[in-house]
Amino acid sequence: MTPDSLKAFQASIGVSWSSPDLLREALTHSSYSFENPGCRNNQRLEFLGDAVLEIVISEQLFALLPSSSEGELTKLRAAAVCEPSLAGVARKISLGRYLRMGRGEELSGGRERPSVLADAFEALLGAMYLDRGLEPTRAFVQGVLRETVQNAMDGRVEPDYKTRLQERLQKKSPNPITYVIIREDGPDHCKAFCSAVLYGGQVLGTGRGRTKKEAEQSAAKQALIESDQGTPTA
Repeated sequence: MTPDSLKAFQASIGVSWSSPDLLREALTHSSYSFENPGCRNNQRLEFLGDAVLEIVISEQLFALLPSSSEGELTKLRAAAVCEPSLAGVARKISLGRYLRMGRGEELSGGRERPSVLADAFEALLGAMYLDRGLEPTRAFVQGVLRETVQNAMDGRVEPDYKTRLQERLQKKSPNPITYVIIREDGPDHCKAFCSAVLYGGQVLGTGRGRTKKEAEQSAAKQALIESDQGTPTA
């Protein structure tokens, strides 16, 4: 990634970094660091960005919807920040174009993979928070997610599978829903995860994905399919 491409990306989103290295790290997929030992990837920044995104959107919904219950706010937040929503925002700012990734990941369509884009967007927010602080990051998030949040409030964003499953099961009982990673396959830079969703001592569904989040969504989707086909869910 050249200095010019970093400048071009910053100009395109209207945010400048004091530390270009921090931005470069946010744009580096784990597959690239695997092929280039010693190069930091964006996984730690993703962790931080996820927390920043949650507080910003939670605060926004809390202010906009003073009469909504905790459950309603949680549902709306989940719809606004689910993987498809974040991947869509990442595409709007052409984030995939600027990612550094390994050759195998790129050849397999990594620049358009929803999980990669959503994770990179969260990493971008983590880097922005460290470099610019909370207020500029909040302004950026509210700007790029304005339409997504409004669609969620208007009921035009489909809830994710985990949220749908939670809503369905909680009508039966308040038993907790647990997601467990039961298997990991492949090298660190190209792992595949298998997740199971547990409820009332039963496995309701299993699923695979390139990330833990993706595997959990897949497991929830399978549980919903089983339920729709008449298989007991509790």
